[in-house]
Parts: sequence; structure tokens; C-alpha cells
Amino acid sequence: MSRSWCRVKPADELVLIPVQKSCPECGRAMRIRYTNRRAVVSLRGLVCLRLKIRHCEDRTCGRYHQAWRPEAEGALALPQHEFGLDVIALVGTLRYREHRSVPEIHRELDRRGVAVSQRSVTNLLDRYDELVAASAGTAAHRETLERQGRAILAVDGLQPDVGHEVLWVIRECLSGLVLLARSLLSSTATDLAGLLREVADDLAAIGIAVAGVVSDGQSPIRLAVAQVWPEVPHQLCHFHYLREAALPIYEADRHAKKELKKAVRGVRPIERTVEGRDDEAARIVLGYCAAVRSALTDDGRPPLEAAAARPPGEDRGQPWPDRGKGGRLPTELRKLRSLLAKGLGQTRALWPDIRSTYRWVHAAARILKNTAGRAAEDVKARYARLLEEWNKRKDACGRLGEAVERFLKVTRSYRPGLFHYLEVPDLPPTNNGLEQFFGAQRHHERRTTGRKVASPSLVVRGSVRVLAATLTRLAPVSAADLAAVDVATWRQTRERLKRRHHARVMRARFRRNPAAYLADLEQRAFQQQALPP
Repeated sequence: MSRSWCRVKPADELVLIPVQKSCPECGRAMRIRYTNRRAVVSLRGLVCLRLKIRHCEDRTCGRYHQAWRPEAEGALALPQHEFGLDVIALVGTLRYREHRSVPEIHRELDRRGVAVSQRSVTNLLDRYDELVAASAGTAAHRETLERQGRAILAVDGLQPDVGHEVLWVIRECLSGLVLLARSLLSSTATDLAGLLREVADDLAAIGIAVAGVVSDGQSPIRLAVAQVWPEVPHQLCHFHYLREAALPIYEADRHAKKELKKAVRGVRPIERTVEGRDDEAARIVLGYCAAVRSALTDDGRPPLEAAAARPPGEDRGQPWPDRGKGGRLPTELRKLRSLLAKGLGQTRALWPDIRSTYRWVHAAARILKNTAGRAAEDVKARYARLLEEWNKRKDACGRLGEAVERFLKVTRSYRPGLFHYLEVPDLPPTNNGLEQFFGAQRHHERRTTGRKVASPSLVVRGSVRVLAATLTRLAPVSAADLAAVDVATWRQTRERLKRRHHARVMRARFRRNPAAYLADLEQRAFQQQALPP
């Protein structure tokens, strides 16, 4: 909505004159032909800029009658924008360093005397993201990369909506810098190879070699890395490998936990019998009930933390006191113990196979972790012996024999990329650094927006938002830093984002009214066919 009040007159006025006096193309003198006026909202108030415009008067020059504006204008505001760069820098700082929401930023600007609407705050935040992203990239981090002398890259994608765009991020592991962030509608090996080549060309331009790459085991990533860096070691993430290989074992563990929950019903009635009492016996009963409830609701974390490989009441020391008052347990504890005994009895046949297979998975993780610092060939040999012994003894795993087959099959696919971390210094064995980067991004977004998961807008504008958030948290960005950004690069970045946003708007229009959307396309198609060639 347009502004409904009259803006006050500027209290300050600046006269800006171009420093360049001769035409950069023909070398002839450029004269001041007219003056433009422009109002800019800054943190010190409304400022009126009087801009002296020069022209080249040589008719044979390619810049004949093209305006040459004062160079200092770009240090104050963006072209065709009414808010100064100092306001934009403050908005970005409040957002990414202080985690303030748009209404909170609006209130802070109002407190500072900046007349702005909440919608304009959102637009200014978008401009901040674009400017910081336009100033980032491999060339901007040249000194850091040259100091390292090499680069180790991590590649991964973030997809909040299944079937929609994926935000691909390429991060340098040694410095933690994001070299590239780009949203792609399709994640084929060819598309990813284009992103990797862009980073490879930027690194080659400054003389930096790629020492290694780490990622998960997705086939497009493997093929893309093999195309761009066929000789570079490609480490496959141990966490993703174990999670994929041990998935049937984890699912069997979850199934056992579900069956145990079905059998253990009645914890809540036991708690009700002691509610309202304040004696020690009631507190003990409630404590045991809380322990059982916690054990039943603990779903674990794949691939190493089982959900129910150690059910409540088993392998946890002495779970019950030997005696209660008068030589007997309280009635409530006897009921709870019989309830658990019933559930464990009904599911007793499920636990041995799960425990035995999880011991093998933990043994594989210990060998891959290599806390003893063994040589690469020793680790490879120990892991090969473990897999061979497990293959021979898979019949002892009972119902999970097929799960063992799945583990061995996935291992054959991952094995060429599991041990590069032992040969390349500082090459991480997992891609957890980039996963934690995504987690931190979701955490900061949740603090400002309240969203628990990554929003779809993070993918649409993620290529600039991720860079802006990361670089702002590392060091504050000032108005002078934003003024140093090349305007042409900023416009290219903004145009790319507009195209991405327009594609999403078209999909939203189709979902809202499919008939009208298709009718409009049909009419435009007929008009196109009716036009003469």
C-alpha cells in the first residue's frame, strides 16, 4: 500500500559533483548539463541529494548524451531506492546478528526516527541479502584460500519441499566459508557438474587446488564429482553410509519397540493412584513410572543409537529395590514390574537378534573412527576381516540375515570412498560439518520466524540468504561494505532471483485456479500462432 501521509521536507542537503571530468571512451571533456534531485532516507534523517550530471557532447562518441552521475551517489543509496545503504546494513545486522523478526526490526527503525513500513523492511532485507551475496564468492575469499594453499570441499543439498527446488551448497571445510549456494529445479549429475565446474574455475583462477571432496553417497553427486575432479579423492560420509547400510536393522529395532509399547499398557493408571500424595513412597513410584515412560518413548537416533535394543528392565543393573516397607514392594511398583515382565515376555524373542547385529554395526563404526590412529592399510584390512567374519556368521543373526546382506551390499557400493580420510590430511570422514551448517541455518531462522523446519522461501532465496546470514554472523557488514559491491553484479543476482520467484508464483496460480490458468495459457498460445512469422 502506498504511503498515506505527507513526508517531511529534508533537513539536510548534499551537493554531489562527478569526479570524472573527461569521457572514459573518447577522452573529451564532459560538461555539467543539468541537476537532479533525490531524497534518501538515512539513519541521520531525510537527506536531499543534488546530483550534478555530466554529458559527453561528441556526436561520434559511443557515450554521446549518456548521463555520468556522481560517483559518491553509490556510497549512499542503491539506484532507484529511497532508503540509504546505512539503513539496509542496519536491517541485516538486526536480522542475522541479533535474530530480530521483521516487526521487531520495524520497531527499532521507528525508534531511530526512520519512517518505514513493515513491507519495506522485508524488501530492505532482500536487498541486503542480494548485496552481501554479490560481494561473496571464491574471489572475495582469495586471501584466506591462498593462505591455506588448498581447498577441501563439502557438497550437499537442502530440500524443504519434496519435488521442488533443492538448495545446493558448496562449502570449504578448512575455513568454513561458503563458496557457492544455488537453487536447482533438477538435481541431475549434469546440473551439479555445472556448479562444481563454476567453483573449480574460480579456484583455478587464483591458483588453488582441490585436495579432496566429501559428500553423502547420492549417485548424482558421485557422478558430478567424477566428471569435474576425476583424480581428486572423494570421501563418502561415514554417517550416511552406516545409516543407509543399517537401515533394516534400525527398522527391526523400531518394530520391536512398537510391539513392546503395545504390550506395556497401564502406566498411566498406576500414576493416577499416587497423584495428590506427598509422601516418599509416592515420589518413588512416580520416579519409576517416569523412567519407564522415558524408556518407552525414546526412539533412538540411527544408525548407532538403538530405540529398543535395551528395553526397560533389562541390562540396566538392578531396576527394582529388593524390599519395600514391611519386606514387600509397594503395590504400585509390583503392578509396574508385572506390567513390564508381561511386555518383555511377549517380545523376548525379538531382542537377541537385534543386539547381536547392533554389536556388529558398532564394531564397524569403531574401526572407521580409528581413534588409535592406525595406518590406512591396517584400517582397511581390519574392516575387511570384520565384514568377512560377519558374512560367515550371518546365520547366527536369525531373522536379520537379510539385513546383514543389505549391509554388505551397501558396503560394496560405498567402499571405494570410505578410506580417503586416512590418506588426505584434514579431509573429514563425515559430511556432518555441512549438515550442522544447515542445522544452524534452520536454528537461526526459527529464532526469527518461529518455523521449526526450513521454509520454502529458503530455497527460492537461499542462494543469497545463506551467504548473507553466514558472512554477517562472522563479521558485521557496514554501509561501506555494501557500497563496494558492483551494481551490475547485484542486478544480475536480483534478476536470477526474480526468475526463480516467478516460477514459484506460476505454480501457486495453477494450484489456486487450474482452469483459469490453463485457459490463459491456451489463449496466449492461440495468439502466438496467429501472429505473422
